[in-house]
Amino acid sequence: MAAKYVITLCDGTKCINNGAHRVRAALDEQLRAHGLTDQVRINLSGCLGMCEKGPIMVVNPGYVIYGGLDESDVERIVTEHLVGGKLIGDLEVEQDHLYNRFYRIFGDVGFFGKQMRIALRNCGIINPENIDDYLSLRGYEALGKALTEMSPADIVAEVQRSGLRGRGGAGFPTGLKWKLTAAEKATPKYVICNADEGDPGAFMDRSAIEGDPHTVVEGMALGAYAVGAERGVVYIRAEYPLAIKRITKAIEDARAHGFLGERILGSDFNFDIEIRLGAGAFVCGEETALIHSIEGARGMPRPRPPYPSVQGLFGKPTLINNVETWANIPVIIMDGATWFSTVGTETSKGTKVFALAGKVVNTGLVEVPMGTTLREIIYDIGGGLPGGRKFKAVQTGGPSGGCLPERCLDTPIDYESLAKAGSIMGSGGMIVIDEDSCMVDIARFFLEFTQNESCGKCTPCREGTKRMLEILTRITEGKGRAGDIEKLQRLGETIKKASLCGLGQSAPNPVLSTIENFREEYEEHIEQGKCRAGACKALIRFEILQMCKGCGVCRKVCPVGAITGQAKHLHVIDQDKCVRCGLCFEKCKFDAIVKV
Repeated sequence: MAAKYVITLCDGTKCINNGAHRVRAALDEQLRAHGLTDQVRINLSGCLGMCEKGPIMVVNPGYVIYGGLDESDVERIVTEHLVGGKLIGDLEVEQDHLYNRFYRIFGDVGFFGKQMRIALRNCGIINPENIDDYLSLRGYEALGKALTEMSPADIVAEVQRSGLRGRGGAGFPTGLKWKLTAAEKATPKYVICNADEGDPGAFMDRSAIEGDPHTVVEGMALGAYAVGAERGVVYIRAEYPLAIKRITKAIEDARAHGFLGERILGSDFNFDIEIRLGAGAFVCGEETALIHSIEGARGMPRPRPPYPSVQGLFGKPTLINNVETWANIPVIIMDGATWFSTVGTETSKGTKVFALAGKVVNTGLVEVPMGTTLREIIYDIGGGLPGGRKFKAVQTGGPSGGCLPERCLDTPIDYESLAKAGSIMGSGGMIVIDEDSCMVDIARFFLEFTQNESCGKCTPCREGTKRMLEILTRITEGKGRAGDIEKLQRLGETIKKASLCGLGQSAPNPVLSTIENFREEYEEHIEQGKCRAGACKALIRFEILQMCKGCGVCRKVCPVGAITGQAKHLHVIDQDKCVRCGLCFEKCKFDAIVKV
């Protein structure tokens, strides 16, 4: 008997952490209790992108999305929706669309309406651990087409015509990289998937592998056929256990079905993939450092040229692309470069995946055509800032990106436009910053990360970022000096020009962009000893006003005993003892404590 309902449960990391497995157990129990086991089929999927709403359950027919679930909600879904045939409005995602007939057909138009999913086309739809699901959506057809209808040179030419640029951050033309690798005569050749995603707030590669690992496997196989490689490596950080589990199973299943191994699909093409785990070094996202790590050496970059296309893994020609780049390849080969190149802008073709995080309503994973504006991503897809908070900046490109102010919100997302605005595309991190954030402290946070992750090989990066961090720390502690801003700018420009690899060359970006766009905050810190956002503890004071009722709550919650006073009398804060924790400010019921 055919199932009356099909329920798809998100089985991605965020939903799992929020209790998706408990929801699944409760669903199984309720279906048994109501005798619906034969009428309901349960599918598991990767991330649908709506991370803020997890755990997610999609009920078909009707494409009804329930979100923010826990075990207690499951009985209502079974009894009211599956048995009673009524929708449960308070559990639906995006209740504003409840009576919109288009919502019933297309789902959450607000979140998905301006997206175009190419790299993430199967995420949230297929079971990532079931190769049959992937095959049912044209999986491995591109590989079959390549091996039966196209030569390696045809594949390279098609990728070149598509205009695809590397999604790892630099935006180098993918087809040109493939052409250079294919032209090398030395053997063996290698292909590598760079899944070493270390940016704070970034989870694009992890989610893509968790949701659709076979598209990465197929993309790598197509790349290997195009350049003449027989061995592939997926380099993925060990902190991604679920992604590792699913890419491992995908490789095993692809091998069992004849899509990897000897004489693939009856051709003369041989190719197989192994997995290497990274230890979490951010610098290993740089391709030459990644290669050193795979070889068993310390992950440190080397000067280029020679580029990996000429001399890469074990000194042999090597093709390296990141997860998102590989995920686009099967689509380009299957649907053609002509179609793919119609998406995006003149110089930036296709779509881009972003991990939307920070102070935004809909945090999650989004994929939009190149040319979509920052405003559309943050407000139309992201739902704006929660609680009506005021937008202050958006940081794009990970810890090495720039912080762009409100006047840049209409900047289109493409490599050139972001660079002109003072930031970078990066691998796709996008962090929204609100009015309660201090831009000096934000710059200090990101520089502290990159300084800590510097491999230390080259002096400009090792020493320069350390000096910059010392100056920034001093400024946030109220000890800034005249000329510090200019010194930061000189150091930043020198580090960018003289560093060996992309980490050092981009590490000063958060500092330089915040000075460019929020210089007044630096000047207030240095000249007035003031942090307008109240984020730099050393620059804030809590004072008790005359209206104090003497209730004693502030004195009781103070962790260092900095508040004294008698009951029903004015209390006083000893500023030398105060650690600026803010507990007194939060707990005062009479608004008698102010932050100054």
